[in-house]
Amino acid sequence: MLMRPSAMPDSHFSAAEPSGGVTLGDLPSWDLDDLYSAPDCAEIGADIDWLKGETTGFASDYEGKLASLDAAEMLRVVERYEVMQGKMGRIMSYAGLRYYQNTSDSERAKFMSDMQGAITDLSNPLVFFTLEMNRIDDAVLEGLLAKNPALNRYKPVLDRLRAMKPYQLSDELEKFLHDTSVVGAAAWNRLFDETMAGLVFIVDGEETGLEATLNLLSDSDRARREVGARALAEVFMKNLPLFARITNTLAKEKEIEDRWRGLETPQKSRHLANDVEPEVVQALRDAVVAAYPKLSHRYYALKAKWLGLEKLEMWDRNAPLPDEEDRLVSWDEAREIVMDAYEGFDPRLSKILTPFFERGWIDAGVKPGKAPGAFAHPTVTDVHPYVMLNYLGKPRDVMTLAHELGHGVHQVLAAGQGELLADTPLTLAETASVFGEMLTFRKLLSEAPDQATRKRLLAGKVEDMINTVVRQIAFYDFECRLHAARAKGELTPDQINEIWMEVQHESLGEGFNFMEGYESFWSYIPHFIHSPFYVYAYAFGDGLVNALYAVYEEGDAGFQDKYLEMLKAGGSKHHKELLAPFGLDASDPAFWDKGLGMISAMIDELEAMEG
Repeated sequence: MLMRPSAMPDSHFSAAEPSGGVTLGDLPSWDLDDLYSAPDCAEIGADIDWLKGETTGFASDYEGKLASLDAAEMLRVVERYEVMQGKMGRIMSYAGLRYYQNTSDSERAKFMSDMQGAITDLSNPLVFFTLEMNRIDDAVLEGLLAKNPALNRYKPVLDRLRAMKPYQLSDELEKFLHDTSVVGAAAWNRLFDETMAGLVFIVDGEETGLEATLNLLSDSDRARREVGARALAEVFMKNLPLFARITNTLAKEKEIEDRWRGLETPQKSRHLANDVEPEVVQALRDAVVAAYPKLSHRYYALKAKWLGLEKLEMWDRNAPLPDEEDRLVSWDEAREIVMDAYEGFDPRLSKILTPFFERGWIDAGVKPGKAPGAFAHPTVTDVHPYVMLNYLGKPRDVMTLAHELGHGVHQVLAAGQGELLADTPLTLAETASVFGEMLTFRKLLSEAPDQATRKRLLAGKVEDMINTVVRQIAFYDFECRLHAARAKGELTPDQINEIWMEVQHESLGEGFNFMEGYESFWSYIPHFIHSPFYVYAYAFGDGLVNALYAVYEEGDAGFQDKYLEMLKAGGSKHHKELLAPFGLDASDPAFWDKGLGMISAMIDELEAMEG
């Protein structure tokens, strides 16, 4: 699932009243019937029965024989494998989405766990496929691909699969790791999710959940922001031993598996999965860290001046500007803003997005037990994506809607590639989402009625980009340091806290005071648990989009057609090939400076407004 950076996871609609009786309007809820009508429906049973027969039949037909197949038979193998992946993906999408709607519902949690176990068992006979594909000689496989264009279409999939060839274990060990996955990382992930969903924070004597409490950090009332921050710190600190245990266990499990596989660094498996060279990620990281002083340090000095403070407290980081309208954006207005922005770029995009709003493809309301944050999940290529939000009517929520719908557009367009080729490596998975945000921002900026509105919009965009670039690279550094330290022994909560504070001081600068308890705020970031080292994808996507948008603004001929073709490619092409039509190359260190320069230029304009 593609998840938004953590800044803060019947009728189709529910009314929402976030505060003071202000109604956001009818917020949509998911209709999951396009996947399955109910957890006990006959279709799920039929699909599981089909998989039982097909997975064992597939293994009986091909195990021990892949190296001897001709091109036509190899194509049939890959196509059968793809169909099975689609069936399993459909079942797990349904189970997962139901669970995220209410993670505190024991029936939903049990159903998802049962389905995870069932799919793990069903896919056990398929483990040989990867192992044997990786044992085929390079020259032999190249010969098969050359003989059959239909098989050659799957070359990107096979290349990514074979990237792990040097790190493959014995067949017995690979099957053992496959079988134990449900009681390893998946179980610790579930414990984290259910613990987070069940946390209760006391704000002004009333109980509230994580999402609503995080939302207080962007309240216009400074006292309310502080109350929210201290409520978060109190609960995080109480639960710190558990979160440290989860983090220690997952990091150690990763270290053990990486060591057995011979992976040189903790980050290596993520880079391989993303189909990106380590030196490209390092160039991005180094460029962002070098830019901290002219980006986050400089911006937050400006913000302290606007707020009339010598230093910011951590609860001021996402504070609105003093003259910002404390106005909530209704759901209908948010839809209109985002749809108009996409329509203005290319009507084909707004046409793709219409059913998201009309057919129950979005779950927007904040509800008890619902996962915090936001994401767009592609499900399977013969259905459609589903978008999850926790919409509270803030301007940032409008940008989150634009972001997740960008993912939705990307996933719809890439579906034509089929189950194995539709998935986009994480380095490019944030392209359409961040581009959608940029379209929405530029539309609002062009319509700004006065200088004060322009200033608010620019400041909001700079903050979003700092959250997406600076904050996510700081997260990446935190993970790198944490995993390196964990390799030397178990980490106490205080040691993890210390690593967190190191990167906070570096990335945010000297313009902040950090309250007691802020050292525990690493504990609620889901990416550290679910997807180690995922976070650099956000910075990658933002830098890429800034460079891409600059090409668009320069009036590149046929930009819209080239952009849609890039999204349609899904995971069928490498980032070099996808960016070449725009004259861009992410392996060039200067590429990242161009994107960071756009953020710096916005801060220049904000400084100039100060006279």
